[in-house]
Amino acid sequence: MSPLGPFAPRGPETTLDVASGQIPGLPGAPVRTPVRSGDTIAGPGLWPAIAGRVATRQLWIELYGLPGYGMTLGGGKVTAFAATPRDFRPHDPAPGRNVLAGRFMLAGASMEVEASADPWNRPSPSRPFAVELHAFAWLPGLMAQGERGAREALRLTLAWADAFARWSPFAWGPEILGRRVVNLACGARRMGAVATEAERLKLADSLARQTRQLLRPPGGLASRAERLTAAAIGGCVLAGAPGQALRRRALGRLDGALKATVQDDGGHATRSPEAGLELLLDLLTLDDALSQLSEPTPDGVSAAIARLTQGLRLLTLPDGRLASFQGGGPSSAERVAAARAHDDETAPAKGDAAHSPAGKVAGLTRIASPLLTIMADAAPPARGAWGAAACAQPMALEIACGKDRLVTGSGWTPASTDRQALRLTPAHSTLTLGERSLNEPLGGWKGDLLGPRLVGPPIHVTTDLRDGDGAVWLEMEHDGWNELFGLNHQRRLYLDQRLDELRAEEKLFPTPGRKEIVRQIAAPYAIRFHLEPGVQASLARDRRSILLRGASGRGWWFRTDGPDVAIEPSVHIDAGLTRRSLQIVVRGSARTDSESKIRWKLSPAGASGDPT
Repeated sequence: MSPLGPFAPRGPETTLDVASGQIPGLPGAPVRTPVRSGDTIAGPGLWPAIAGRVATRQLWIELYGLPGYGMTLGGGKVTAFAATPRDFRPHDPAPGRNVLAGRFMLAGASMEVEASADPWNRPSPSRPFAVELHAFAWLPGLMAQGERGAREALRLTLAWADAFARWSPFAWGPEILGRRVVNLACGARRMGAVATEAERLKLADSLARQTRQLLRPPGGLASRAERLTAAAIGGCVLAGAPGQALRRRALGRLDGALKATVQDDGGHATRSPEAGLELLLDLLTLDDALSQLSEPTPDGVSAAIARLTQGLRLLTLPDGRLASFQGGGPSSAERVAAARAHDDETAPAKGDAAHSPAGKVAGLTRIASPLLTIMADAAPPARGAWGAAACAQPMALEIACGKDRLVTGSGWTPASTDRQALRLTPAHSTLTLGERSLNEPLGGWKGDLLGPRLVGPPIHVTTDLRDGDGAVWLEMEHDGWNELFGLNHQRRLYLDQRLDELRAEEKLFPTPGRKEIVRQIAAPYAIRFHLEPGVQASLARDRRSILLRGASGRGWWFRTDGPDVAIEPSVHIDAGLTRRSLQIVVRGSARTDSESKIRWKLSPAGASGDPT
């Protein structure tokens, strides 16, 4: 493959004659421009979903809230626990020690609870805190504290069962309920070992009731596989005929849910790498529970585990964490390693270009050289019910240089419910026009009904991936800016695997066959490169080059021929906490009636021709 065309060595630089104030972001202008609303409206396609939700939501609330509803959750009496499923997630024991001391520290907030009291009949400091509290996210760490931890876990669990014996929309909501059932199921047998006979029967009855509720509506399509997996795990733990009946019902429905959720390439239908990781961990727990019962794992479950494992290989970056796209955070290297512990795939020797495989999973395309790994979002965001955590950031990039993740995005996940703006186009490393977002989360009463799914005009993305002798070429294009500005955006990446050098061209051009309507003659653009928190960025004297250094201290030069380059503040969500970071922003103005090109390059520092 030849690096000709836009990737050829640049000739003498030309001076752009731009009037002062014509390009947003020039010296003297505000460095942080507020994102303008894209004036997104909910299309008519949403109305059937809205009508259906309006008709059923209140019905289920009224039904499940009836005084006698709890009696319908009863079944055969459960007197023992049959299995102790392994939770493959690594858990920090520190939160468990804090709970023993009366401190619940969850989702970046804390609550002090006096001795012998519980957190159930008091207000939570935040909604994310309440979600983790009622999902029993504190339970695994508490169970790691030995017998004392198991006794405290039993006390808190039974106190919850007393306070929330009746169904409530929040505490018994399907997503929270699913996580609580998994956490309870993994610890139930050990809690039962320190319980009295009456306490053990009460614990088993509570777990059985919650598991039965998981098999009932309502529940969204996007989390159906996760809920059924949790119900199957609960059914494995409960001994006797009641447990067997629950797991048979759950497993009978799970195969169809997994086919809809897990794509052939191993991606999750939401396109979130983290969602696929979490589902894989739950399926591994289910597989372990079934093996303890000497029952075969259904073929559909085994196939889903194999596909998700295959996808996870490609979605893991050299730092051991996940690519962070479409509402999925990077997770942790320990969590990813735990999910891959069963993977027999061996990696090539370190330093081989094949050490970082190329390919595509759920629209996320990976290209790599020995020192550079690039992940690109080369597909439109998920739509409909799958888009509740989708992000309007087509052709966004993450770039790892060695094990240093330099270029990334905002790190938004559904846990950051109060940071919805970080789902918009400017919050990842891609191009924006007019400081607008291509799509927006559904808000208002419609969002309350359907959840904050992403709405707006459809975005069509095309991709061409080619490789040759020592080089990889990735060309992506989307038409999302056509409606507002009549322009298409093309991003072309050329990775020289011998030099570990990435050369890129951003092209804005009139959309072929676009409607001839009156539009503004020019549109301000901004190409953003959000940096991982802790990455150092220094602007060179030529005002076109920026030296980047990650945790390893190794330097990389970012260069561009864009008319204005700046280092600006940014934010990054890390494990639910908002951290300060930086972003490189290349600004300019593109005509809507002709073609505009901006080039940039990333190469190792220390090579000849480095700027000063």
